[in-house]
Amino acid sequence: MKVVDAGKMDYREAWRLQSEVAQSVLDGGEDTLVLVEHPPVFTLGASFDPQHLLLPEDEIVARGIDVVRTDRGGDVTYHGPGQLVSYPVFDLRRHGQDLHRWLRELEDVHIRALARFGLNGVRFPPHTGVWTGAEPALRKIAAIGVKVRKWVSVHGVALNCDNDLASFELIVPCGIHGYGVTSLSLETGKRTAPDDAKDAVVQGYRDVFAAG
Repeated sequence: MKVVDAGKMDYREAWRLQSEVAQSVLDGGEDTLVLVEHPPVFTLGASFDPQHLLLPEDEIVARGIDVVRTDRGGDVTYHGPGQLVSYPVFDLRRHGQDLHRWLRELEDVHIRALARFGLNGVRFPPHTGVWTGAEPALRKIAAIGVKVRKWVSVHGVALNCDNDLASFELIVPCGIHGYGVTSLSLETGKRTAPDDAKDAVVQGYRDVFAAG
C-alpha cells in the first residue's frame, strides 16, 4: 500500500487526484491511500435528500462553506480543517471483491485507530460509519462514503479529530436524525490534530489489509 499525504487540499482537487490514482490502480498499480485535510465543504452523496441541508445553499456558501455534489454513496456530510480524510483507492479484487465487506473493513480500520487513543469505537447497524458511546447517546466520529467502479474504490472516510463541530448543525449528518457528532479531541479531552491521528489510521489500514 502506497501512502500519499496530500496535506491541505480543495475537495474538487482531491477528487481529481483520486480519479488519476484510480486509473493507475485499475491499470495494475499499487493500492494507494490518500490522506488529506479539506477547507470547509458540504458534500452531497448519491442518496442526498435536500431536506437534510438545513439552510439554502447560497446562505451556506455565504458562510464560507462550499457545497459539492459527488458520486459517492450516502447523504450529506461535512469536511473541514481539523478533520482527517482518508481516501483508500484500492482494487477490491485484491480484497474480497465484496462491497459490504469493504465497508465493514473501513469501519474496522477506524475502530482500531480509535483504540490507540483509548477510545471504544462501535458500529451502529444499519448505518455505515464509526461511533462512540452507547444508546441513546451514540455520537458519530467517522463518516464513510465510497464509490466503486470496475472494482476500484474512491472516496472514503472522514475522521473528526480537532475540527469545529458547529457546521454539522447546518445539516442532518449522513441523513441520520437524532444523533450527535463528536471528535477525538472532545472524546479524549486532549487536542488531537489530524497529524496526531495519521499514524494510527495508516497502521489501521495496514493491519486490516495486510493479508489482502
